[in-house]
Amino acid sequence: MAPDAPRSTDQAVAPAPAAEQRGHPWRTFRRWRHRRPFGAGLAVALGGVEILVTQRASVAVVLAAGADSLAGYVLPILMVVCGLLIVFNPRQRLFYSIIGVLASLATWVTSNLGGFFVGMLLGVVGSSLAFGWLPDRPRRRRWLRRGVRTAQKTA
Repeated sequence: MAPDAPRSTDQAVAPAPAAEQRGHPWRTFRRWRHRRPFGAGLAVALGGVEILVTQRASVAVVLAAGADSLAGYVLPILMVVCGLLIVFNPRQRLFYSIIGVLASLATWVTSNLGGFFVGMLLGVVGSSLAFGWLPDRPRRRRWLRRGVRTAQKTA
């Protein structure tokens, strides 16, 4: 077929590449994020990171001091791990949120008053959000219909 010849309309259209069918990467990430307790896990993990950042002792001092000062590093690491597991394994969120809130509250004693309150509060709030999060449920259609009917009556 010559390049300047008109195309017939009965030619099959080539399927779109897989990337176009999936959508934009941010849209895919947004869909993935809304199907899990993303904000709750992020809050728990950020609380653990904040507590780790406020630690002042070097690892040599921690090892010389013993298990008491080692807890100051273990608990925030446990918070970060629980936060990541809440995001990547939402089916077990109840267990991880309970461990996360216990680790957050224990940092009050072991880690500079829980990272000067900020890390501890992030961990407690994030764990509470993860505990209360429910998977997607179908929308209540009656409520939506009532809203539409009352809007139509007033118009």
